[in-house]
Amino acid sequence: MKTLEQFAPLMDAVIAHIHEGVILTDYKGKILFHNPAADELLGFTDFDSVSDIQACTGIDLQKSLTTAANSSLAMDHLPVGRHHFEQRITRNGKTRFLEVNTSTVPVPGKPSPVHLMVMSDITDRRRLQAVLNDERSAGLITQDPHMIEISVMMEQIASTCASVLLQGESGTGKSLIARMVHEMSDRSSEPLVEINCAAIPDALLESELFGHVKGAFTGATQDRKGRLQSAHGGTLFLDEISELPLHLQPKLLKALEEQTFQMVGSDKNINVDVRIIVASNQNLRELVDAGDFRADLYYRLAVIPVEIPALRERPGDIPLLVHYICDQLVSRGYPDNIECDYDAMQMMMNYPWPGNVRELNNAVEHGMILARNGRVSPDCLPFDIRHHRNNCEVRTRTNTASTESDPHKKEILDALAVTNGNRAKAARNLGIDRSTLWRRMHRLNLI
Repeated sequence: MKTLEQFAPLMDAVIAHIHEGVILTDYKGKILFHNPAADELLGFTDFDSVSDIQACTGIDLQKSLTTAANSSLAMDHLPVGRHHFEQRITRNGKTRFLEVNTSTVPVPGKPSPVHLMVMSDITDRRRLQAVLNDERSAGLITQDPHMIEISVMMEQIASTCASVLLQGESGTGKSLIARMVHEMSDRSSEPLVEINCAAIPDALLESELFGHVKGAFTGATQDRKGRLQSAHGGTLFLDEISELPLHLQPKLLKALEEQTFQMVGSDKNINVDVRIIVASNQNLRELVDAGDFRADLYYRLAVIPVEIPALRERPGDIPLLVHYICDQLVSRGYPDNIECDYDAMQMMMNYPWPGNVRELNNAVEHGMILARNGRVSPDCLPFDIRHHRNNCEVRTRTNTASTESDPHKKEILDALAVTNGNRAKAARNLGIDRSTLWRRMHRLNLI
């Protein structure tokens, strides 16, 4: 016992600095010890017993302690009983999900045991699970705060008829988000009709959108409904809207504003009820300024404009996406015992992914095919990823020698060092947005 007493100050110091909340009570529920993390998780510090905690937060720790004590008796009188549960609490307007583990622990030389409670904040995990497990998420896999904010915003606007403009690089998930909005809307039981404006020749696009009547042009041997009619009651998703020819833009604008249009070769009005979602890998606002896109149509489409971040701007999603892609490949017949080693994962997290998630899909499949002994090593990854890593090493050696002569470069490198390479945080610290930081790093050969 004397040895334990000697270690008590050390244990106090250790427990005071861990992130988990720790509470120790006697067998009656009186608080013997609680660390600062417990105070922060519970939202207050003035408590003397588990009854005080229940009164302020609703967490019935006494019930959990009793369950733990009973479990120790039920398990052939084992000295330690345990109980685990999750609890949602709201304090000061902030909701948290806590994971609570309770144990009943005997004390040598004492007739009564003590109760130990360890609490962890699992709010982010629960929110991520909600996104991943929501069937309406349409396969959107993310734990990035910005992407989760976008997902939450899409859920808010899904029940409206507002037009949505999704902008971002190719392969960032614009189509997935469009499908997610449709699935969460009141129109989910009606069709979602998709059309890629860049994939259809200009001469055929008008007919594809609005349909045509028999004899409207050579080869029109019968009436044919267009995509607008097919989407009646549901959602029309126009991908690569920037490729829509200027001469068709007024007709689309009129159809969206009046929910009526005429088929090619007909003067009869057709009424529809359609919600419009569009996507573009170009900045439509810049195209408007350049005269390549109509301003009136832009404002009709951009009721809810959303910028989808590139994969390189959310590297924390890469491990999650890699595991998801692996699961998808396993379902297609690939081996299910392949692992990605640390160096290979770091290379993927540091790679800029110009092709975004589509390129990541190919890289993961490439790695699984070339895996040796069930492991994906750096040598198993595509050439572009390995070449980028080698170039970065050369640049790092060169930049180390030239940093002092380039204050702009030094400023960026210092910001990245402070944030452990997190570009989003570095951009905030520098007072610029992430895309500006990316351009500067590219110009200075830092990526």
